[in-house]
This record gives sequence, C-alpha cells and structure tokens, in this order.
Amino acid sequence: MTTTENNKRIARNTLLLYFRMLFLMIISLYTSRIVLNALGVEDFGIYNVAGGVVAMFSILSGSLSAAISRFITYELGKNNILKLKVIFSSAITIQIGLGIVIVFFAETIGIWFLNTQMNIPIERMVAANWVLQFSIITFIINLISVPYNAVIIAHEKMSAFAYISIFEAIGKLLIAYLITISPIDKLIFYAILMCVVAIAIRLLYGYYCKRHFDECRFHFIWNKQIFQQIFSFAGWNFIGASSAVLRDHGGNIIINLFCGPTVNAARGIAFQVNNAIQGFVSNFMTALNPQITKSYAVKNYTYMMTLIFQGARLSFYMLLLLSLPIIINTHYLLTLWLNTVPEHTVLFVRLVLIFAMSESISGPLITAMLATGNIRNYQIIVGGLQMLNLPISYILLSLGAIPETVLIVAVLISQCCLMARLYMLKKMIKLKIKDYLKKVYFNIITVSIIAIILPICMQERLAENFINFLLSSLICMLCTYLSIYYIGCSYEERKFIYNKFLILKSKITHK
Repeated sequence: MTTTENNKRIARNTLLLYFRMLFLMIISLYTSRIVLNALGVEDFGIYNVAGGVVAMFSILSGSLSAAISRFITYELGKNNILKLKVIFSSAITIQIGLGIVIVFFAETIGIWFLNTQMNIPIERMVAANWVLQFSIITFIINLISVPYNAVIIAHEKMSAFAYISIFEAIGKLLIAYLITISPIDKLIFYAILMCVVAIAIRLLYGYYCKRHFDECRFHFIWNKQIFQQIFSFAGWNFIGASSAVLRDHGGNIIINLFCGPTVNAARGIAFQVNNAIQGFVSNFMTALNPQITKSYAVKNYTYMMTLIFQGARLSFYMLLLLSLPIIINTHYLLTLWLNTVPEHTVLFVRLVLIFAMSESISGPLITAMLATGNIRNYQIIVGGLQMLNLPISYILLSLGAIPETVLIVAVLISQCCLMARLYMLKKMIKLKIKDYLKKVYFNIITVSIIAIILPICMQERLAENFINFLLSSLICMLCTYLSIYYIGCSYEERKFIYNKFLILKSKITHK
C-alpha cells in the first residue's frame, strides 16, 4: 500500500471516529448532568472512587492489553494470518486467566481497602460495596474485550466503533432516564445499569469480529512460545502501565483519603470534560497508531518518523483548538452545564486539560516505542519517573496542599517523561531530538502563546453571559486556527490545506 493510500486511510478512519466522538460527547455531557443531579455530589463522588478501587487492579491488566494490541497489529502488518489466529486465541486465554486473578484480589484486598481505608459516609457504605461488585464485573467484561477491539483497530475498521457507539449512546441516555425513576437506591441502580450496557457492547463487538475476521475464532490454546513473547513484552511494559494507573486512579484515592468524596466528584466531573475533549485526539491516534506499527514492521522508518512528528503536532493542535475556549470560560460553562458547580471543579478542569495537552505529544512516541518490542530500559526510566506521581502527591497533600496539587505534579512529571522518551528513542529508532524539539515542541509552545494572548485580554473585560461566551469561544478558535496555520504548519502543509479548501469551494460552487 502506498503512502498516499495510507494517509487517505488515516484521514477516513479519523473522520469516522470523529463523528463517533462528537455524538458520544454530546450524549455524555448531557447524561452526566442528569446523573449528577439524580445521584447528588456525594454519591457521584462515591461512584468515582469505588470504581477507582477496581481500576487500580488494571495495574495487572494494562501491560498485557498493550502487549496484545502490539502483537496483533504487528503480525497483521507482516500479513502473517496463521500466527495472528494463534495470537488471538492465546490472548483470550491470557485475559480469562488474568480476569480470575483480578477477581480474587478485588474481592479480598479491594473490599478490605474500600471498607477500612476509604473516606466514605457510613450510611453509604452498603451502596459503595454494591458499586464495587458491579464495577468488578464491568472491568472483567472490558478485559475480555481487549483482543476483539485490538483486531478491529489493527484492521483499521473504525466504522465498527462508529456504529456500535450509537447503541452505547442510546444505552447511556436510557440509564440517565431510568435512575431518575429508580425503584431502588439510585447509586446501586446506576452501577447495575452501567454493567448491563458494558455486557451488551461486549456482545456486539464479539459478534462483529466473528462475522468479519477469520482470526476471531477462539480456541483454547496453550502455546508456550507465544505466551513467553507476550509476557516478556508485558513484563517490562508493566512498569509504564502501572505507573499511569497509580497516577490517575491512585491520585483519586489519595484525594479521597485527605479531602473526601465531594472533591472526588469535582475531579470526576473534570475528567468527564477531559474525556469528551481528549476523545477527539485519541480517535486520531487510534487511526494513526496501526500505521506507525506497520511502518516499523516493514522497516519504512522515514514514513514512520513523518507520522510521529505530524501526529504529535496534530494531536496537540486538536486539543488546543477544543480546550482553549473551555479553559477561558470554565466557570460559565460548568454553571451552564451543571447548575450547581462543586468546589474545586473549575481549577480541576483547567489543569486536567493542560495535562492532556502535555501528554498528547507523547502518544506517537509511545506507539513507536511499543512497535520496537525492545522496551526494558525505556520502561524502567520513564515508568520510574511516572511512579513518582503518587508519593510526591501524597507528601504534598499531607503537608496541607490544595487537592489540585495532584494534577500540577502530574503535569510537571509529564514534561520530565517527555524528555526521557526522546533520549531513549534516540537510541531505539534513531529519532533526532533536535528535529523533534524544533518541529514539534518549540513549535507548539510558540503556537500556544500566540493563540492565548488575545482571548485572555478579552476575557478580563467581558461579563459572564451567553453572548460573551460565544464571542470569546469564536475569538479563541480563530486565534488558535490562525496561529496553527501560519506558525504551526510548514509551507507544504499550508499548501495542502489551501488546495483542499479550493477543492471544497469548487464543489460547493458547482452545486
């Protein structure tokens, strides 16, 4: 397949995923408001922290999931269908075994931790335990789904995600309505319904994969060689995967220990906003990642470097374009969305979006690292740095720091990890650090500074109302677009965009 065809495939898949994300974002933000109002701030926080206890056990699964995705994409890139079938069945076997282990730990350590260590009102402890149980079931279901989703992504059949997302969105809308008329405890009922939707989605993905891909026929396989390859890869990837889990969900638990479930609710709302926005970038990377891995598999390193550099910049630009209006108008948007805004939510939202932008430029670097399969030294250094999030945050909160400190620490360590990634990838794939700093890092910093100056100056002089919000958002997006186009893009990229605009204009004119 030619480079042009690959680029078209990336663009087409990204577009499909964008429609999916836009649809889900609207539904998600609407349902979040209904759920928050139905449950109340405290119960919403309990749901987030109880689910976070289960999510902590993804320390065990995260590294294996990444390994499975890498091996499936790599073998498909080499067109080795026979080995692909063996890897898929082996992956299912591994995930089932891992699921049994996680259930054991969640039902012992997880229950003990929730009931003895967490800061939850005694009258809501029964409901919290029910949330924990249904969160465990949901987690295991999603765990088994990993190989199926990896096959869809490897085949670059993103339309499957788009279509199934319609069902998912309808399910979440139904949940939002049902908990308002719940015949039992609303928090417990919410956990049950979320579990039911997860089961239904899992069945849909399974049906799609079995119908469209020959390798998605599970047979119990005990292939020692494949197991060794996957576990060897996952063993070192465990450091990076666990550090990310400890940073995100461990941070949530630390906040609960020092600040209580109300602050967990504020953090939960912030991450819902982040998920809605970052989904656009993750969709782009979902379309891009297979091409990076396949380029490495066929030793097309020049094209791989192009994808890494452009992918990093475009990921950041998309986030900046969407995030800047929210960062500037955070308080008004939250008031419009939720009516009652929990304390700390405004700063949490701003910091979580800044953190997302900080992490976005590392996405293609991580994919390139995973593609090599040689990840031991990388994970020791980068994963070790990320591990510092939890102890540093714990120390600072114990000394009386504000809850938002957890995210400030995460942003600073994210930048340290980026520099470490560049240093390691210089040796692994001969990545030129100077080129990356020039074409990506300093490029996005310059674009960001220029884009934000006018919106900040204007915001200080505007009252909070809907008209001023629309005006402010328009200015933000215009400044960001102009900054990206004239400073962030190369001459060739500007020429490409201009030509596409002329084609679009011509089509409209002819109609």
